Amino acid sequence: MINVELLKKICQTAGAPGFEQRIREMVIQEVRPLVDEVSIDNMGNVIAIKKGKERKKAMVAAHMDEIAFVVTHIDDDGFLRFHTLGGFDPKTLTSQRVIVHGKKDVIGVMGCKPIHLMKPEERTKQMPISEYFIDLGMTKEAVKEIVNIGDSVTRERGLIEMGDCVNSKSLDNRVSVFILLETLRELKEETVPYDIYAVFTVQEEVGLRGAISAAHLIDPDFGFGLDVTIAFDVPGAQGHEVVTRLGHGAAIKIMDGSVISDYRMVDYMKKVANQHSIKWQPEILPAGGTDTAGIQRYGKRGAISGAISIPLRNMHQTIEMAHKEDIKNCIELLKVCLSQLHTYKWGFAELPSEEDWI
Repeated sequence: MINVELLKKICQTAGAPGFEQRIREMVIQEVRPLVDEVSIDNMGNVIAIKKGKERKKAMVAAHMDEIAFVVTHIDDDGFLRFHTLGGFDPKTLTSQRVIVHGKKDVIGVMGCKPIHLMKPEERTKQMPISEYFIDLGMTKEAVKEIVNIGDSVTRERGLIEMGDCVNSKSLDNRVSVFILLETLRELKEETVPYDIYAVFTVQEEVGLRGAISAAHLIDPDFGFGLDVTIAFDVPGAQGHEVVTRLGHGAAIKIMDGSVISDYRMVDYMKKVANQHSIKWQPEILPAGGTDTAGIQRYGKRGAISGAISIPLRNMHQTIEMAHKEDIKNCIELLKVCLSQLHTYKWGFAELPSEEDWI
């Protein structure tokens, strides 16, 4: 159904915010045969262009970075302290393996105070991230031969298939990188109406920074964000908390904490999905944001923007899970949306005359 081996490779390639070198190199290798032009801007975004019949521009953004850490201190016993790059749920870090990217990659494990030594009142509280450390199993001298302050740290978790789903670290947002690459692969021999700017962005997890820069550079007419969204379709969830459900199709974003999707784009996506029998579901995410906001706001004229979201369980935790059928539906929806942009009437209604205001 989907190329799981490619998705696995993408998920397991390191790329902390601001340290996207490895995943960027991999993306360039994959995307180069699929488009007409590839470039890297000063921020480090990969901009791949597939030329269309007309010079209007459609920008699609999928961020390459993953939530991660940066080393801030090496203590006298060789333990590392760190700062987070992106949002983490602290309770998911205990005893998890990580990879410290120093002069060479070394495996470490997240540690904190053992429950046996906690006071009764401590046991009922969530351990703050400031209490965690990374244990490399080395002396201070050995650690300092390899690790420096400022080195990045990513999680060590492989991708596996579970039933109809895939389970891995960093599906946020590597599944979108995969979807954008596979969409371009399917569009390779097709003629598209407008220039497609497929942008693999940097530093989304720390503030949409790459998308903001790229949107200002490209100044697109249309914008599509590609990112994951919450699937809280689990025991204990109330109906209004669910947001999306695994296996119920691609999610069409209506709004999140950073953007209200253009009503025209939402209408267009729904109509395209229905016309082509693509399974979809609406998404309203109360908090959080994606590159969609950067695309919509930071071009010189703004952009008619919306987003295709991939339902995800366990977001921003050690491992995340997505449904393979949802991933396939997202590829199909993005492909058709890009192919048929010229068929929708995008203009605003005409302004009323002065007489109409009286």
